[in-house]
Amino acid sequence: MTDTLKFELPAPDISAIRAGNTGTEGVWHFDSGKPGRHVLISALIHGNELCGAWALKGLLEADVKPEQGKLTLAFCNIDAFDQFDPLNHDASRFVEQDMNRQWSDERIDAADTAERRRAAALRPFIQQADWVLDLHSMHEPSAPLSLTGVQPRNLELAIQMRSPEHIVIDAGHKDGTRMRDYGRFNLPDAEAGDSRTLLIECGFHGDPQSRVVAQDMCARFLEASQIVSSNTLAARLPNWKQPDAPRQWALEVTGPVVAKSEHFTFTEPFTGLEVIEKAGTVIGNNDGEPVTTPYDDCVLVMPSTRQARNGVTVVRFARRRLVS
Repeated sequence: MTDTLKFELPAPDISAIRAGNTGTEGVWHFDSGKPGRHVLISALIHGNELCGAWALKGLLEADVKPEQGKLTLAFCNIDAFDQFDPLNHDASRFVEQDMNRQWSDERIDAADTAERRRAAALRPFIQQADWVLDLHSMHEPSAPLSLTGVQPRNLELAIQMRSPEHIVIDAGHKDGTRMRDYGRFNLPDAEAGDSRTLLIECGFHGDPQSRVVAQDMCARFLEASQIVSSNTLAARLPNWKQPDAPRQWALEVTGPVVAKSEHFTFTEPFTGLEVIEKAGTVIGNNDGEPVTTPYDDCVLVMPSTRQARNGVTVVRFARRRLVS
């Protein structure tokens, strides 16, 4: 299928950094030898989400290394990325199945698909990390989002970072566990120690601005983690950090709309973050069943039919509140 949205962000050349330095392809690790957090930044969980790969490549080229603690950089689904075609970028989202729905030990241990085998190779690095920043992009043009999961400590970090403007509090997807929710990262605050994890949706896959957002988020995350000083980041990554968001909204997801088939349609070309004033407003058709908003001032989170099929979430409903 030819894409109708113009894909302007080129694919980065990662050939010189593809091998990594850990014995696991695509994974780089740096240890300062001093006490501190172990921070992991990941990209290419989906092979058509290029912005994070650009950011990781930039960190390596700028020789950003931890001054205390440890830093791991992971290019995740490289096999899917190898298939990238800007004219049909959805085809390189994964090889066999969505890697960001495979993060339970049962699925990883099965090792029966390309994505599960790759997750098995990446799992030790995720298990060892304290803080994880997972960089993604979106099917449709939309403002960036920070996804915190349901644990309050991650919302606190998103607010501390002061960008992006919209923070999504959600429990994930019915069809499988995301990497950001794996293991102790999904434990209650009282049991999780210093663990923190954020998933950033940086904007439309093909928008060059998504690269700018990914770079900004890396700089903010590293600064908040304290493994690299603010002065070092400013010197090595000039112009990466962008202005703070003017305000921040927490969007608490109350439930998903799950497609019954690929025939799901919306009533309008929603792109995300629309606030639907009245409860009961029809926003879509799910194989003959009208989809209506459940309450007043309902926010639509990441509406898209590009991956619609039975069991796939096509939009989530959220309530919003101002947090900073």
